Amino acid sequence: MGKPAKKYSQAARLHDVIRILEARYGATVDELAEECQVNRRTIYRDLRAIADAGYPLTREETAEGTLYRFLTGFKNLPPITFSLEELMTLYLCRGQLGFLQGTPFQDDLDAIFGRIRSSLPPRSVAHLERIASAAAPRFQGVRDYRDKKEILAALRRALLYQYRCRLRYAPARRAAESYEFDPYLLLFYQDSLYLGGYAHNRKSLRLFLMDRVQKVEVLEDRFEVPEDFRAEALTGQAFGLIDDAPLDLDLRFGPAVAHLIRERSWHPRQCLDEESDGSLRLRFTAAGRAEILAWLYSFLPHVEVLGPASLRDEFLDGLRQTLEQHESTL
Repeated sequence: MGKPAKKYSQAARLHDVIRILEARYGATVDELAEECQVNRRTIYRDLRAIADAGYPLTREETAEGTLYRFLTGFKNLPPITFSLEELMTLYLCRGQLGFLQGTPFQDDLDAIFGRIRSSLPPRSVAHLERIASAAAPRFQGVRDYRDKKEILAALRRALLYQYRCRLRYAPARRAAESYEFDPYLLLFYQDSLYLGGYAHNRKSLRLFLMDRVQKVEVLEDRFEVPEDFRAEALTGQAFGLIDDAPLDLDLRFGPAVAHLIRERSWHPRQCLDEESDGSLRLRFTAAGRAEILAWLYSFLPHVEVLGPASLRDEFLDGLRQTLEQHESTL
């Protein structure tokens, strides 16, 4: 006759699934479905509910199939609590990620802060909102990633479980191309998202601006990130992200902007020299001619390119072209 079907609430069934996963190294969907006397679709729904509730659920591909389990020793972890200062820092960091609006990452942030609010007594919630308002970000030229939500959700899965992807990418002013791609990381730069990893058809590391990724298909093949991989391998000696021929920069900034240069570190191996008239001389080696020029133009008229000569000539040529364009419109 077989086992009689179990008739109990989802809460009781979730308790059973959690108990099984805690008691064993892990279990497959088929094993859980048989144990709980429900179908596979129900088990998938239960696993999603368990993960959404904050349990550290992982999946591992084995010869027997996909094994679901909890991170080892998670029950022994102490509860996570935050001081008011730590909560303020969390809200400050959250505010700086405003450009993620409409993406699955924003959904995750909302869920995290929702759990934080739900763990506090009602009298503390109002104070928490006060903390949130104490850190206000400001953005210019914000990118809109809402139309990339499904693509980003697929890439998040590929990054978490190291699945190879087939993606369609359209460079600026060029035809779109397809890539077999191992995604290693998401890189945040100037309020933009970039996808970094290994392109098999190019046999090299590549960095893709997410705005130009048109389509992503997550494949069943798994990959391993090389142990010696570092994010710097994607950008080399670039001042920003463009890694071309390195330049030995020698720059002079006038007294009016010298304090702006002095207050920041522009390169790990920069050399700063104060001059008698209040100017500041900055020297370092970096690649990315276009990004360097755009940065220098932002300090006009208080910047002088001393070297290299090729960059100085290009810097001056850009100024001449701008003047000619303005004169032609007068």
